[in-house]
Amino acid sequence: MVEIVYLEPHEPYPAGGEDDPWLYVEPFEDDGKFYGTGGPHKPTGEWVGYRSLAENDVSLDKALTAAKAWAEKYGVPAIHVRLKPELEATDSN
Repeated sequence: MVEIVYLEPHEPYPAGGEDDPWLYVEPFEDDGKFYGTGGPHKPTGEWVGYRSLAENDVSLDKALTAAKAWAEKYGVPAIHVRLKPELEATDSN
């Protein structure tokens, strides 16, 4: 079963090694659309990349459904989800 981990806009994605499987779902902007990216290695060592399809980017539900199916197929244990765009760093000067 794939765990869904929700992140705050300022919270960083987990730091993993090159061989650690990962999958992120995040908003394009504040338009209600979400996209997914990720990648694990197959047992053979071959890397497999994930990029969501436009028809799955229309909502969080569709993006997560597609991402879960892919994560289960390739053994990715968690999907990290950001519900709002990452906040830009601001210059305090």
